[in-house]
Amino acid sequence: MTKDSSNQMWGGRFSAGPDAIMEAINASIGFDQRMAAQDIRGSRAHAAMLARTGILTDKDAEAIREGLLTVLSEIEGGTFQFSAALEDIHMNVEARLTEIVGPAAGRLHTARSRNDQVALDFRLWVRDQLDALDAALVKLMQACLAQARAGADWVMPGFTHLQVAQPVTWGHHMMSYVEMLGRDRSRLADARKRMNESPLGAAALAGTSFPIDRDMTAEALGFDRPAANSLDAVSDRDFALEFLSAASICAMHLSRLAEELVIWSSAQFRFVTLSDRFSTGSSIMPQKKNPDAAELIRAKIGRILGNTVSLFTVMKGLPLTYSKDMQEDKEPVFEAADNLMLAIAAMEGMMSDLTANREVLEAAAASGFSTATDLADWLVRELDLPFREAHHVTGTLVGLAEKTGRDLPDLTLEEMTGVHGGIHEGVYGVLGVQNSVASRTSYGGTAPVRVREQIALWEALLA
Repeated sequence: MTKDSSNQMWGGRFSAGPDAIMEAINASIGFDQRMAAQDIRGSRAHAAMLARTGILTDKDAEAIREGLLTVLSEIEGGTFQFSAALEDIHMNVEARLTEIVGPAAGRLHTARSRNDQVALDFRLWVRDQLDALDAALVKLMQACLAQARAGADWVMPGFTHLQVAQPVTWGHHMMSYVEMLGRDRSRLADARKRMNESPLGAAALAGTSFPIDRDMTAEALGFDRPAANSLDAVSDRDFALEFLSAASICAMHLSRLAEELVIWSSAQFRFVTLSDRFSTGSSIMPQKKNPDAAELIRAKIGRILGNTVSLFTVMKGLPLTYSKDMQEDKEPVFEAADNLMLAIAAMEGMMSDLTANREVLEAAAASGFSTATDLADWLVRELDLPFREAHHVTGTLVGLAEKTGRDLPDLTLEEMTGVHGGIHEGVYGVLGVQNSVASRTSYGGTAPVRVREQIALWEALLA
């Protein structure tokens, strides 16, 4: 297709072809060809509607719809020749359609504009991506659930400030990520529901004088309704911003889990062993087994959040309605989607292959005076001490144990009564880590019975 041919697509307003630099900055086909399936789907629905309303003959509509399937087949088969001179996916498809079906192809653009067409294509693409991400998140959640089920009663240290705080269970820790990922799914579903309005029929910005049926095309394309305001329909990119915002939060969750895997798989922790499938070696240090997949997942938030800021910056000062700035909306979304899908898939693989080292976890749980809070609670319950006094007594006992290189269960009863005379033998029942986690039976607590309840609930929700 020649530059003169591209001028025909623009109409008679221009007499000369674009400068090469203008063509380079103006063309979007290098990236928006990803929306080919959505573009053709929208065009087929538009053609059917034009025929139903009598704007287009049944013969022309059928030829167009069949011709569009031929174009899609060529694109999917890799034989379609994309042209930068034709700028974008819409004009590339229409030009090839004209070659296939002749002048009737020119009638397809009746009662629509590239403004509502690209808004439609992009919305359909993002909606498809939301569905794909949801399915990927379900798989990752199921991998975390499997880990939780296997170690529902395995004791490990819970941390605050990366210091040992209280004993928890491995299952409880894994279920915290299930909760996070569940909120990610909820955000995606919420964004999908809000974006599910069809902009098709808004035309350039003011609607059209043709007697179109926007409800018909909206229903055919799986939308809940047509967008109610034509100005908003062509200028709205909230759906893309919501997608990026939800993607950033999800990537942040993955980054937190990845960070824990990096720490836990180190020689200093040895809480987990990563499989060889998601680790690499060193070119110089033969002993190394590096958690590169986790580290790369940890870094993805930078790219995804950067893309979010990019599109917010593009959109923040645009007057209504469409401006060419909005051509910059797709690449940030495409890149964020690709990186998030890859990160989720890699994390799902790592969590599926992960081996938690039970003995190491339990030994670590017993360190760092992790049952000090249990001791303070016991003093409140058994001796009726105010919590602040119990806190002080416990701190004194921790100081004594630390000074002598022992843990709380190693202190003698005589040493304990020397700090508070009311302490008796029953105190030793709360100082073991197993007793500690078993006692945390409040809703949402780490007790194995509560963890298994949550596992069963989530397994039913994801089934």
